[in-house]
Amino acid sequence: MPRLPQLAAVAATAVAVGVLATAPASGDEPIVSQPRVVAHFDFAAGETPENIAVEPDGSADLTFAFARQVANVTRHGNIRSRVTLPAVANPNTPIVHNAIVLGIARAHDGTLYVNYATGTAATGVWRIAPGGVPRQIAKLPADGLPNGLALDEHRGVLYAADSVRGTVWRVPVTGGRPTAWATATALAPVPSGTGFGANGIKVHGGAVWVSNTDRGTLLRIPVRRDGSAGPVGTRATGLGGIDDFAFTSHHDDTVLATLNSASQVVVVCPDGTHSVVLTQQDGLSNPTSVAVRERTVYVPSASYFATEPDPNLLLARLNRG
Repeated sequence: MPRLPQLAAVAATAVAVGVLATAPASGDEPIVSQPRVVAHFDFAAGETPENIAVEPDGSADLTFAFARQVANVTRHGNIRSRVTLPAVANPNTPIVHNAIVLGIARAHDGTLYVNYATGTAATGVWRIAPGGVPRQIAKLPADGLPNGLALDEHRGVLYAADSVRGTVWRVPVTGGRPTAWATATALAPVPSGTGFGANGIKVHGGAVWVSNTDRGTLLRIPVRRDGSAGPVGTRATGLGGIDDFAFTSHHDDTVLATLNSASQVVVVCPDGTHSVVLTQQDGLSNPTSVAVRERTVYVPSASYFATEPDPNLLLARLNRG
């Protein structure tokens, strides 16, 4: 599959970030160590991993954006299952002009939820029950680009970050009409930027956290008691080309975030400072997302802009202080 010129333009306009000193976990020990690429994927077949959810056995559920697939990849790098989202006629997703599968979230019962962006009525949130086929449970605007996806099982809702419309959509896990839960300039793309605003999204510590790629920011939106969105607050800046991210634990606000265009993973401390912990030399090639399970860090790379594409899955060790 040929690379898309629209994506190359995204890379050209992203902000480059220099390598900073590796952040220590305790003493001189780095917070992330022992990186190793465990799987390489087929770029020409559209196997560009965009987002990740981790299974209890440590395997990874990856969305292959341009293959329209969800694939389960073992810790040893073997693909043991695939589910393909249905093709649509004349896809016209904003920016990329293709049908792509993006964010993924996993429920405790093994149900997977994914964002499917097509530029048609098929755009929205889809459910994949264990052993089942994909079913659309909510329609989102065809002129939007639902990117990251987060699940709050306690409230029974999903949150989808729309990169083009600068909106966080809220969708019941049972399906139905979505709600524009949060809209703000802080979530929108920059008019002269790449077109990607709100991108990655997570539920953590009574709030919904969102990255904004164009603005290079990490945002926090409190969830009020009635479920509505509180004011959008900025927790970190200077994160040029930020894509998705993950928290290192349930107990604090330390984040590992991917900087797609720079092929880096950074640790973002609760005070907003950040430093680089993984780079292209470790095997990253336009990383798109991060997952953390116990002491293992998972980083898929889509290799969208590489001269010699190498989409892959990297694992590393998390050394908590």
